[in-house]
Amino acid sequence: MGTVMRMAEAMPGPGGAPAADGLPIRLVIFDFDGTLSDSGDWFLSVVDDLARRFRFRSVAQDEVEMLRHRSSREVIQYLGISRWKLPLIARHLRKRVGRNAHQIELFPGTPDLLEQLSATGVKIALVTSNSEANARAILGHEHAARIDFYACGASLFGKVPKFRRVLKRMGVPAAETLAIGDETRDVDAAREVGMRAGSVLWGYASEAALARAEPDAMFRAPQDILDYVAAHRA
Repeated sequence: MGTVMRMAEAMPGPGGAPAADGLPIRLVIFDFDGTLSDSGDWFLSVVDDLARRFRFRSVAQDEVEMLRHRSSREVIQYLGISRWKLPLIARHLRKRVGRNAHQIELFPGTPDLLEQLSATGVKIALVTSNSEANARAILGHEHAARIDFYACGASLFGKVPKFRRVLKRMGVPAAETLAIGDETRDVDAAREVGMRAGSVLWGYASEAALARAEPDAMFRAPQDILDYVAAHRA
């Protein structure tokens, strides 16, 4: 989750431009952990304790890079985590992040990204498995205020209903929305709702894993997101 951001132009996803590509982007929905916040190192520092507590396979240091090349579902399967445990793990992690929010920082480009995106008039929403309180604490008051709507507490594979709630609340059709995350499950959820999907390359999943999910665009740096949105605003 904590790889260094690299400057480059946004790359179109392997799947090519979707049917909605001619429509303007009026809403951008961000994932949080691994997309806006650099929580990867913190998560790795607690994963062994989680493995003991919830009885799944611990992650050796030399396995981290290998797992980055697998899809979200493949990682869960590799670690031997039963699906019924996922909500329990998520709740535990939210509480733990709440106690340690001061240890988690935003990626360097996040503040400018939110400020400049908001200035364009595009609406911004946040859909995350983390809690709203944790997200606001890590963002800080100034940056948190730039998020127009929060839909938090999603289950690991439960972003679809959250996405639909955001679209209904914001009054923006899926075809005019871009969802941005750092994992393959983010792409899958966006596709199910009919939104364009963007993947950042500074988060958890590797570029190869994300390319296999076929997002509409992959972003190497925050400026690439701004450029992509600007190109789809006319």
